[in-house]
Amino acid sequence: MSTVLAGLRNVLKGQDFNPDDHTGPTHRTLQGAKELALEGFVKGHDFSRADRANGNHGALAPEGSTRRNPRPSTQPLSRGPLPAIALAFLAAALSAQVQKPVWREATDAELSALLPARAPVEKEHIETESSTASGITDGKGHFIAGIVLITAGYSADGKYSHYLVVQSPVRVDGIRLTPGEYVFGYSRNQEDGLDVRLYEALTGKPVGTAKATRIPGTGMVKSLRILPPGEKPLIQIGRFGIPYELLDK
Repeated sequence: MSTVLAGLRNVLKGQDFNPDDHTGPTHRTLQGAKELALEGFVKGHDFSRADRANGNHGALAPEGSTRRNPRPSTQPLSRGPLPAIALAFLAAALSAQVQKPVWREATDAELSALLPARAPVEKEHIETESSTASGITDGKGHFIAGIVLITAGYSADGKYSHYLVVQSPVRVDGIRLTPGEYVFGYSRNQEDGLDVRLYEALTGKPVGTAKATRIPGTGMVKSLRILPPGEKPLIQIGRFGIPYELLDK
């Protein structure tokens, strides 16, 4: 290209240029220079194949050029505050899951400190049998525990058999028990089970009647055992059991 322009300048230096002269030597010389310049330009350039493939036929690209159409940005688009809100809800849910109490069987020491040697039942204080104590705890000072009453010689004989302390809401076979002290007694029914009648300990007011069904298999037989909900939520009375459900406070 530089060679062509140099030649064109030399030609113009030796000629007077008249723009209205279309037949004279100056016009012919300029016309030849133009053709020479265009030929040199075209020889040194070529349409880019990439441009032809993309339909960009209106521009010339130097031969060997690597010019390409700009690629779209791969940077992720901003999604605003949604991820932060979702993470906040997730953190709250995980925190609630972590803080949910895990109930376990209460130790003998815990039961001895919780259950009285003489239980207040209506107007009497009835002796209890310490070896029969059983219960569960959430490890944070809340218990559901019971013990067998020794009712011989008391007016409760034949009516009550067990004393029950509830420190967290629970549903026993559909009967809701709020925190408090209860007593219960039972009798056999015609369905090979037990009718378990629950009362408020201090007033003797009836609360409801639960159904205890026979526990399949030949497992351990105890006069009272309250199993943790992680195993099988069951209040065992001899060979029979009553399902229970812990409730939110």
